[in-house]
Amino acid sequence: MKSITKIILILLLVVCNVNAQQEKGIFGSSNWLNNWTEFKPNTIDYGDANQILAGSISVNTKLLKRNIYVLQGDVYVTNNAVLTIEPGTKIIGDFESKGALIITKGATLIADGLETDPIVFTSNTSSKKAGDWGGIIILGDAPINKFGNYSSLNLELDPNFNNYGGTNSISSSGIIRYVRIEFAGKRIKGGNNFSGLLLAGLGSKTIVENVMVSYCGGNSFDIFGGELNMSKMVSVRSKKDDFKFTQGAQCRIDNSLAIRSSYVSSDSDSRCVEVLGYERKEETDFSKKLTVVTATNLTMVNDSENLKADIQAGLIKSAVYVGENASLIFKKSVISGFNPAVLLDNKIEINDKNLKKLQFEAMYFNNCNGNIFTEYNTNNEDLENWYGQSVFFNVYSKGNNSETFIDFSNDKKPDYRLQLSKITASK
Repeated sequence: MKSITKIILILLLVVCNVNAQQEKGIFGSSNWLNNWTEFKPNTIDYGDANQILAGSISVNTKLLKRNIYVLQGDVYVTNNAVLTIEPGTKIIGDFESKGALIITKGATLIADGLETDPIVFTSNTSSKKAGDWGGIIILGDAPINKFGNYSSLNLELDPNFNNYGGTNSISSSGIIRYVRIEFAGKRIKGGNNFSGLLLAGLGSKTIVENVMVSYCGGNSFDIFGGELNMSKMVSVRSKKDDFKFTQGAQCRIDNSLAIRSSYVSSDSDSRCVEVLGYERKEETDFSKKLTVVTATNLTMVNDSENLKADIQAGLIKSAVYVGENASLIFKKSVISGFNPAVLLDNKIEINDKNLKKLQFEAMYFNNCNGNIFTEYNTNNEDLENWYGQSVFFNVYSKGNNSETFIDFSNDKKPDYRLQLSKITASK
């Protein structure tokens, strides 16, 4: 627990030379984590709600900063309505009714906060914890790879409003920017959880930037199909995946951060990044696109005070998992403190065709118990030799997080940065 305070504002490697391929992990000319993020949300008193949101919102509606809203039960935005949320607005998910916000297909969410005035979704309990309320779901009309172009979520939603997918890859479901989502991820029957932010079938004109999901009982970010560009995403202490992509998602994610905890993740399938070609093979139309994710400048750190002991206790798993028939292009990113860094589905045959779909270039693998493995196979010599070639510019290190990340904890406002000398180690 103590070490998270040494990692919280991890890095922001300022580009100080023109050789762009030297740059690994999250970056910026200034610390883009400042002002809008909150790494200790349980210490914040947001006040009591004075407005109730319940049932359906079927006409254009604006939520105002001067009010504090409570989500009671599942709240649906329907009938092609636009829900606009002013910067600085606080929306509280009700614990008793497990409130959630669902933007149905055709409707639009404009949650466009500011760096100095973010929009906050959080819990209404005095002692907040993961899974206190539902989360945010946005359903769009962009392609997925299931038969029939359309699908529904297995989350006990109203069947009249539980539909996503279509043919409009460039559609817009709105804007979600400078938004924090805290203590979401309610559990439902059958063992499923809501995600902090679930984006299903969203088109490329949807804007998703500067979103932080913390202490979620399910996945922080869930991407089902669609075509999205995501930037400056932050996931902290998720019980399940930080970022999951499936159902033919065509997604680019860059300059994003995931901090995991050895004592929070719920099971062996919980990872920073999970890339699956589909959810169920028998429901998949293989004439359609399978999942392709391009991830650039991500930082993934396991927050552990005793990494070796946590690995031996089985508390730490892989940072990245790639399923059969999925493609992942990973570049200029940091993976620190996992077991191993990357795990490939055992159904993936290691051959030229598949290796072209699984690219790891200019990576910084630090203090991982192995780097790239095939599931259930303890011999990764072929993969190590392949990705260890100088042409890929991958760097391997065994420094502890405390050695890899500079600690300025005595500063009034700590600014944790990657040590430039380690990240730009000679090839």
